[in-house]
Amino acid sequence: QLQAFGGGLVQAGGSLRLSCSTSGLTFRNYDMGWFRQAPGKEREFVAAISWSGGNTYYADSVKGRFTISRDHAKNTVHLQMNSLKPEDAAVYFCAASPRGPSGLRRVYDYWGQGTLVTVSS
Repeated sequence: QLQAFGGGLVQAGGSLRLSCSTSGLTFRNYDMGWFRQAPGKEREFVAAISWSGGNTYYADSVKGRFTISRDHAKNTVHLQMNSLKPEDAAVYFCAASPRGPSGLRRVYDYWGQGTLVTVSS
């Protein structure tokens, strides 16, 4: 199971750190990703990290502002979000993939329940 937390209300320009704890799966066997879904929009890729943590990938819209990382000791993946913009507001989901880090939703087998990020202008 995956459980995302850390969302909340932040002013534009501010920062938030999302976390996703995992249980019931062998964390090191999975590449991890973050996706987000704004009201009325499709779920979109945000960031992904390989099982080792050695490779990271970002959507162009967040590159340079967001950082994905993972902690193998705590079986947790993080998403540090800086310089937040109103268009970053969404429900953020973490996901686990046995098929490689990817921007494609279909490669992810497990999904968390989502955590809401609200950005005020």
